[in-house]
Amino acid sequence: MPQERTEDTRTSPATARQPARWRTRLQGLGPVLGLVLLCIAGTWLNSDFATLDNAMNLLTRTAFIGIIAVGMCFVIISGGIDLSVGSMAALIAGCVILFMNAIAASVASLTLVVALGMGFALLLGALFGLAHGLLITKGRIEPFIVTLGTLGIFRAYLTYFSNGGAITLDNALADAYGPVYYASLLGVPVPVWVFIGVALIGGVILNRTAYGRYVQAIGSNEQVARYAAVDVDRIKVITYVLLGVCVGIATLLYVPRLGSASPTTGLLWELEAIAAVIVGGTALKGGAGSITGTVVGAVLLSVISNILNLTSIISVYLNAAVQGFVIIVVAFMQRRQR
Repeated sequence: MPQERTEDTRTSPATARQPARWRTRLQGLGPVLGLVLLCIAGTWLNSDFATLDNAMNLLTRTAFIGIIAVGMCFVIISGGIDLSVGSMAALIAGCVILFMNAIAASVASLTLVVALGMGFALLLGALFGLAHGLLITKGRIEPFIVTLGTLGIFRAYLTYFSNGGAITLDNALADAYGPVYYASLLGVPVPVWVFIGVALIGGVILNRTAYGRYVQAIGSNEQVARYAAVDVDRIKVITYVLLGVCVGIATLLYVPRLGSASPTTGLLWELEAIAAVIVGGTALKGGAGSITGTVVGAVLLSVISNILNLTSIISVYLNAAVQGFVIIVVAFMQRRQR
């Protein structure tokens, strides 16, 4: 008696992967959809939200945190963290102002003084990042502990240099330095152009270079990366140097805004930078993330603050609390997904 054929209902691996791919794409679009909904809500709550002036002001203020968040994205993807970026920015700002004030009398051109000050900011950022990287890799100290310690060290030294007050840029230098923050190109403020440039370069480095692949591999599984002959320590050091340079860039844009540095400069910038990276979809445990998502996350957080300022739904003093809740909620959702 011939046996009846039974239909094979097993699902092929390619078919099984389709729902996973769609879920990944939807998760990647989450921050963008959230930003769009927030913009719609902001326009509905206050018509001033949708004006061009408000948009440019919002993006200019986002630039500082956004630039730092690009560097922080690399650090978090690699499985690390840096809690000191706000204090680092404050100390760099104070040192740059002191340096520029000191050399102004001996350098004929104020433009050259400003250029030297900007270079000094980048150098300090790179050196501070190098110190972090070496302490973490050669000293075998957890990133959380290293950067928690330097958070206090950086801000304490700025307070010492300023005698508890403010370090102020000389008036002539402030006038020469002002265009770095206040000037516009094609109607777009200079800090926004710099933010766009840093984000584009960061995206290319992360997605189109061997270094970017190594960063993701280390965050996914550091031991496997070592077995694959990746120089883990060198990649980590470069990553923290990259973040330090990003802090230096953000600082050299921030100094001409107020022309001074005080113990409160850069306060809670680390919270905002980490929140931008996490909200943008980067895994808190490392291994996966994107610069595009980080940029969207930074803008989204600025939109939240801007809406709170324009509408007074809750006190503006609770902005940091909102960002803290956002970090906790997103981290909880990532844990549930895993």
